[in-house]
Amino acid sequence: MSAYTIHVSGISDATTEQHLNDFFTFCGKITSIEHDREKHTATIHFEKPSAAKTALMLNGGTLDGAQLTITSDQEHHDKDDGAAHHEGHIDQADKPRAGIAAEYLARGYTLSDQVLQRAIELDKQHGISNRFLSYINNLDSTLGQRALGPEKTISGKVQETLANATQQAKAVDEQKGISKTASDYYTRALSSPFGQKVKAFYTSTSKQVLDIHEEARRIAQVHKQSSSPSGGADAPTTQSTGVGSAAPPIDPNVHSVSTTDPTAGSGKTAEAPTVV
Repeated sequence: MSAYTIHVSGISDATTEQHLNDFFTFCGKITSIEHDREKHTATIHFEKPSAAKTALMLNGGTLDGAQLTITSDQEHHDKDDGAAHHEGHIDQADKPRAGIAAEYLARGYTLSDQVLQRAIELDKQHGISNRFLSYINNLDSTLGQRALGPEKTISGKVQETLANATQQAKAVDEQKGISKTASDYYTRALSSPFGQKVKAFYTSTSKQVLDIHEEARRIAQVHKQSSSPSGGADAPTTQSTGVGSAAPPIDPNVHSVSTTDPTAGSGKTAEAPTVV
């Protein structure tokens, strides 16, 4: 059993183990959940200490209309072994907290500005993990070499002014079709006209709450495009297209998020989880 554990109390009667899994998976890989519905409590075990630390950031939030108290018997520390990232998707627990917060917003959850500020402060205190920086920089270089030639990055080295950057990135994207064929958010985003902003968001600790909202809109827009028929998909995918293989599925039926859309499936949604 994992030592990276958090305790959740004040859970709503309406909350299921699946709701808890959907909500806390954004923090990182969960190894097990012990949900006591009679006591309205749960113990959640994570694979990494950084995931537990991110979950504690959400203390005081609400899920299915009930305010959650999230605690731990021990302090969890981020462990960055300095190892560079290699092939494959980045782990959810290795991502910046501000990026994780943006994913929550993009998937329809509501986080207050107070929680978003906590995410920013955690990133400032602990920095961006070496694995994630390596992942983003390697992806940027790989895309640049593919589209523009050796020693080029897709986000900016070949661009001298912002106006030229946007125009050139758009032209490259239209010519190479990178963002249309890419299967993950970072590839699509770095290859887009706003690639520079995306790279800056994920590699810098200097940001504001509004920057998280802006990134959430970008994630949601890319997902919308990838899920639409014009984006090359016949139907909304049930696999994450955006934020690495460790990210929660983006099928809206998977998350207990309420909607005013009359076409939404009945019986599968609950009150939108809100973190305040």
